Amino acid sequence: MPPAPTDAPLAGVDLAQSFRRRFGADPVVFRSPGRVNLIGEHTDYNDGFVMPAAIEFSCRAAAAPRSDRTLAVHSHNFQETFEFSLDDPHPAAARRWSDYVFGVAVMLERAGHRLRGANLLVSGDVPLGAGLSSSAAIEVATALALLRVSGTELGRTEIARICQRAENEFVGARCGIMDQFIACHGRAEHALMLDCRTLEFRLLPVPEGVRMVIANTMVKHQIAGGEYNRRRAECEEGVRRLAEVRPEIRALRDVSPDELERERGRLPQLVYRRCRHVLTENARVEAAAAAMERGDVNALGPLMAESHRSLRDDYEVSAPELDLMVELALKQDGVLGSRMTGGGFGGCTISLVESGGVESFCREVAAAYARETGKHPEIYVSAAAQGAGRSE
Repeated sequence: MPPAPTDAPLAGVDLAQSFRRRFGADPVVFRSPGRVNLIGEHTDYNDGFVMPAAIEFSCRAAAAPRSDRTLAVHSHNFQETFEFSLDDPHPAAARRWSDYVFGVAVMLERAGHRLRGANLLVSGDVPLGAGLSSSAAIEVATALALLRVSGTELGRTEIARICQRAENEFVGARCGIMDQFIACHGRAEHALMLDCRTLEFRLLPVPEGVRMVIANTMVKHQIAGGEYNRRRAECEEGVRRLAEVRPEIRALRDVSPDELERERGRLPQLVYRRCRHVLTENARVEAAAAAMERGDVNALGPLMAESHRSLRDDYEVSAPELDLMVELALKQDGVLGSRMTGGGFGGCTISLVESGGVESFCREVAAAYARETGKHPEIYVSAAAQGAGRSE
């Protein structure tokens, strides 16, 4: 997958001014955030529940219309410019960062929304390769900018669907809709519980005085891609076997914990454990949502711990570095909970930390992790941020 152009900081960048110098016109500017998933891992492709939150890192896209049907996009981060014709009868990905921009345009056109040509300037500070969804950030920012210069309005959920299709069908990454959805619907100081089957969602207040601290292990094991596909296949095998008893079962979402236990003998032990993770993780997301709604911050820690154990033992997608990072996090003062986040086999952990303990958490965890592994982690701190919108 090509990297999205979000590997350099936005600090000090006046994107509108930069656009005027480059293209000689006044632009509209839209921003879209990255995200972290607080709980609900490997549930999305099983029609389950997830709980992401937008983060304060974002991508911005500045745009102004052209008189032709050309898109010209320049990356402030990569200092590269590419052009694309909206009238190309056979648009194809080039495996570069511009695919995220052009893919959105292609899918908007295929959905029946005729676009004007436009000049675009994109820039971002979502940490690259950290699993914080820089790709969805640029997709949603681009979609909003292109729609505005074309005089077209779309609902946020439809924008999320189109951006997901851009990544699935143009870029070639088989992601779910969670990343684009939270970019479109996120709200400051809130997480979002999303039903991945119906796309119904609830906004959940993040407890006051709590920060999200994302610790990047700087490890990504090579087995991740193949193992991800294998987990999906194991869940599908569970659905197939359980549907022999009850044909209306279409996904693990349709199976109750009692039913899984009752039909356990129909499943290979490995498939049973994969299914058990998904069912118990869905229950944990629902329990976490209820806790946040009633302001019970102390209930989140045990749920995050159970999630990590299930991902480690039943789903087997953790890694020694992730386990170590969680262990180190839980030793720090002011930590409410910690778990791996994302697909696994490396990547990041998410910890909920009281604001007063964030500085010492970052210092102590980074030092201890470096001593244990010889690797220097990147640690990002964010409040739950607002979803995509206009940027000055």
